[in-house]
Order: sequence, then structure tokens, then C-alpha cells
Amino acid sequence: MTAVTDRSLGPELDLVDIIGPDTDVLVIGLVSGDDGPTIATLEDDFVDTILGAEVRAALQEQLRAVGAKGKAEELTRIPAPAGLGAKSVLAVGLGAADKIDAEQIRRSAGVAARSLTGVGVAVTTLSGLEGGIGPTAEGFFLGAYTFNAFKSDSAEGKPDEQPVRKVELLVGDPSASYRKGFAHDWVVAESIATARDFVNTPPSHLYPAEFATRAKALGEAAGLKVEVLDEQALADGGYGGVLGVGKGSSRQPRLVRLTYRGGDKKVALIGKGITFDTGGISIKPAANMENMTSDMAGAAAVIAATVAAAKLELPVTVIATVPMAENMPSATAQRPGDVLTQYGGKTVEVLNTDAEGRLILADAIVRASEDEPDYLIDVATLTGAQMVALGTRTPGVMGTDDFRDRVARLSRLAGENGWAMPLPTELRADLNSKVADLANVAPHRWGGMLSAAIFLEEFVPEGVQWAHLDVAGPAYNTGGPFGYIGKGGTGVPVRTLVSVLEDIAADDAPTAE
Repeated sequence: MTAVTDRSLGPELDLVDIIGPDTDVLVIGLVSGDDGPTIATLEDDFVDTILGAEVRAALQEQLRAVGAKGKAEELTRIPAPAGLGAKSVLAVGLGAADKIDAEQIRRSAGVAARSLTGVGVAVTTLSGLEGGIGPTAEGFFLGAYTFNAFKSDSAEGKPDEQPVRKVELLVGDPSASYRKGFAHDWVVAESIATARDFVNTPPSHLYPAEFATRAKALGEAAGLKVEVLDEQALADGGYGGVLGVGKGSSRQPRLVRLTYRGGDKKVALIGKGITFDTGGISIKPAANMENMTSDMAGAAAVIAATVAAAKLELPVTVIATVPMAENMPSATAQRPGDVLTQYGGKTVEVLNTDAEGRLILADAIVRASEDEPDYLIDVATLTGAQMVALGTRTPGVMGTDDFRDRVARLSRLAGENGWAMPLPTELRADLNSKVADLANVAPHRWGGMLSAAIFLEEFVPEGVQWAHLDVAGPAYNTGGPFGYIGKGGTGVPVRTLVSVLEDIAADDAPTAE
């Protein structure tokens, strides 16, 4: 089996101040306008310094002549003008000047990267935009991401189908003053790609024990303390939710704990790790069931974000609790109507075995709460209702009001579009059971995403600031590529989690007197 960390996750990135002699393609940004597209930059003299005023003017005229408009993410590739130092020029649209932000730069860079197959070295001026270095680095790295580990020609492949090998970001001064932020953004991009690799690995090769092994390897490589509970340890500890979901499979469940100690404030991260979800006895329809390889995307994001916190040396303690199971139908699987005892003692009547994610998360929430965290965030591809309510690109964020709003705001600033959703009190009664403390589903389909969060709320201690992210749609792209997102795993919400951890670290840091 190929370990997640045994390959390059994206192109080599570097900061430069000249167009080198080995440049194959120069990537520039175009801004749309009433008078035609213009080459985008923070200051004209930056582009003129790099290109020369005459070359810049000739290039802009040539792009207009071939019909370039500068519309967001539009691509136009032309031969390079004489004296440029590159073989060709790729212009990518940024849209109107007043609409350009970090996410637009990220998306445009991603579109450009996806088109640069077969290219050895690309140089870009997108990094010269205000605040453009980080988004440009992330966009190119993630846009060039590919997963071909199981294709027979993946070792070599056709040269013209390989992603761009190296991307150089043009800046006014590639000195150390830029490099700290650049290194930060590279760590975040690699973490997102790591989560994508986990999600894209098929369930034949990523089952609970293997997932735990890979998570342990990543964690130990980053200096984390790692604990792995196997099926016997789970039974001895009373993890009824994880065991109940996993007992239908021959591949036994696991629970992984990763600990990074960086500061006084303590954040618990919890990720749903269902390595494949058939629905169990309440089996899903066959159509599109293969997409359930993504049902561990929450776990993938949590593992990647925890490793990122360690690499970035954030001044906050992060403890990840990641339950892993495979939900299968068999003679040993739990049945609708069964009652299980969750970790901590609460009993749950399982009315629908396809509502399994909340059962393993409940165990993990109670275990994580024993660490007395200040903040608790759980991430899960939890409900189809999330997509009905918010579509496939907008995570639902629920939880305690203030922290929920904070996480949603940071998610939008990070470009991952989290949206705050309520937890209506009237829905709680629908989770009452005649035979147990709780039922795992309501007897109707209304507010399914909200009911699932209300179920989880029952296991969150009072006083803990809690956020629940439902990423059922955003974590896995079943459609065509867009921006820096390809088909398959997206890595959402790694960037949100890192942003929240950084915000907590900054907000709670001691101030000088």
C-alpha cells in the first residue's frame, strides 16, 4: 500500500524576482473593464519592472486582439512576445477590479494550474497583487493536485499529462520578509492536499485499521502524541457507538487520538471517520453509493489540521479524537430497533442504521470532553439534508451561538463559505425514544441537518464553546473541476479549522502590560 505521505502532493513553489531562463509559461492576471482587459498588478511599476513597459504594452494589446475579456477564471494562452524570456503567456481572468479578493486570486490561480499539464516551470505575476502571495501559492498548489495512485501508468505517465512541476511566484523582493507567510501558506496547502489524498483513497485500501496506521504515521512525523484504540480497547472502554456501527464489518473499528500541546487554551477536534458507508441494514440505494468513500472526510480534515497546527507551532493545544468504522450490512450488523449504550452511559435507540455518523461522533465528543477543552469542534459529512438546505459548496455551521458565528465568519474569510444555522428547540422532542434516552433520528424529514446537530448537542457538556460543521456536500466534489477544486476530495474544511485555531491562539494570547 502506498502511504499518503510517500509522494509529492503538488508542484514545487518558490519566490523569485525575475523571469528565469528555464521558464516555460508566464501566468498573468487580467482585470476586466469597460475599455478592455488590463494586466493586473498591485502597482504598474511592479509589472513594468518584471516585463518592461514595451513588452507589457505589446502583451496587453495582443491579448485584446485575440478576444481576451478578463472575465473571472477565463483562460487565454498566446505565444510570448519577443524579449519576454518565456515560451508562452497564459492570461487568467480575475474579473472586475473591485471584486478581486483572496478567494478570487486562489480560484484563478487554480484554474491556471489545472491547464498547465506538461509544463516544467511556470512563473506568475498573480503574487504581485495585494495580499496575493498566499492565495496564489495555495491556488497553484491545489489546482495542480492530482490523485493517480491506482492508475497503472502513474509511476511515469505521459509527460504532457503530468501537472506543472514548479511554480515561481514573482515578488518585488523575495527576501526573508516574505518567506514566513509563504511557508505558512504552503503548510496549509499541503494539509488540504493531505486530506484530499485520504478521501480519494478507495475503501479497499483505506479501512479503519489502515486509516489509523496512516494517521499515526502522520502524527508521529509531526511530533504529536498518538494513541490508537483497537476493537478490544474500544470494548473495554465502553465505546458503544463506534462498536455498534462497526460490528457489521469484518474490518474492525478504531479510535485515534492525536495530541499537540502548544499553549494553555485547549481545542478538541473531532472528525467522522466512516471509511465506507453502505447504510448498514438500512441500506442506501445502489446509485452513487461509490461516493460514500468520502464519508471519512471529516476525520481527514481533523487529522490534517492537527498536523498543520504542529507544523505551524501554533500557541494552542489541540487534541483530535477520531472514531473510525465501516458501516456494512451483515449477520452481525446492528439492526433498526437495537439499543446501544454510548461512551459515558447514555442509551440510544437506533431507528435507522444509516444515521451512523452521529453515533460514533457522540462517543468521541464525550471522550474529548474528558480533556476539559475550552472549545470543541466536530466535523462530519453527516447529512444529505445539508445539501438540500445549503447546496454542495456551503458547509452548515451549528453549535453554541457565539462560537458558531465566529467559526462561520472565519470559514467565509478563509474561502470555505461556512454558514451559521439554528438549532430550533422544538426539534429536540422528535428525538425522544420510548425505550432509550434518545433515538438517533426524528420520525420525519424536516430539518434533518439541524436534528442531527441537536442529537450531538446532547453529548456536549455545558460551558464548552462548541461548533458542528456538516460538510456532506463541500467535502467531496462529484461534478466537474472548478477553481482550485478538482473532482473528488476537496480538503474542506481544513482551511477553516486552521483559521479558527489561529484565531483562538491570537484572541487568547496574553498581552503585554
